[in-house]
Amino acid sequence: MRLNGAAALSDAELLAIFLRVGVKGKSAVALAKDLLHHFGSLPRLLASTSEEFTRLHGMGLSKWSQIQAAYELVKRSLEDGLTHDPIFSSPNHVREFLQAKIGRLPHEVFLCLYLDSRLHLIECDELFRGSITQTAIYPREILKEALAKNASALIVAHNHPSGNPLPSDADRKLTKVLANALQLVDIQLLDHCIVSGGGFFSFSDSGLMNIDVK
Repeated sequence: MRLNGAAALSDAELLAIFLRVGVKGKSAVALAKDLLHHFGSLPRLLASTSEEFTRLHGMGLSKWSQIQAAYELVKRSLEDGLTHDPIFSSPNHVREFLQAKIGRLPHEVFLCLYLDSRLHLIECDELFRGSITQTAIYPREILKEALAKNASALIVAHNHPSGNPLPSDADRKLTKVLANALQLVDIQLLDHCIVSGGGFFSFSDSGLMNIDVK
């Protein structure tokens, strides 16, 4: 890492740094490879619960905590970047942040990204949390929070634990309802993003934000 940078290391080698030590007869790198094989992917490993992680030989709560702490730092770093730069200054920044934040959750979550007049992030709030199939969204609550935070624009996002990021009819309807409600108080809905473990859908990128608002 010192000679060539972190990007030169494999997933297993990076993970081994946080594991620090292996177990009898197995190095930290070999143990990291076993972990990746067991969970199937790095994102799935990062989303694992302490119960899932500690079922594996040699994996204790301390190792799980170290990995989760590192992952949380990444998410906070991405969010911090959105507060200092205009939200569209880096096209992939919002996507990376949302996928890290909610992409692998087993339950559905609805987020609001409140933006100021320069399109810097004021705050990211989780407003609603639901089952694996649906979340009850209340546009009045979103409008109330946007006004309280003096937001000039909003991006809303939710995840699809099923893995399919394509919008449902309900998602399309919600987008129109929100855009209508926010227009009444001169707040623009910039995008509605849907995130899954391996996918991402943007209403704006797909041209679906050009809805009839009335």
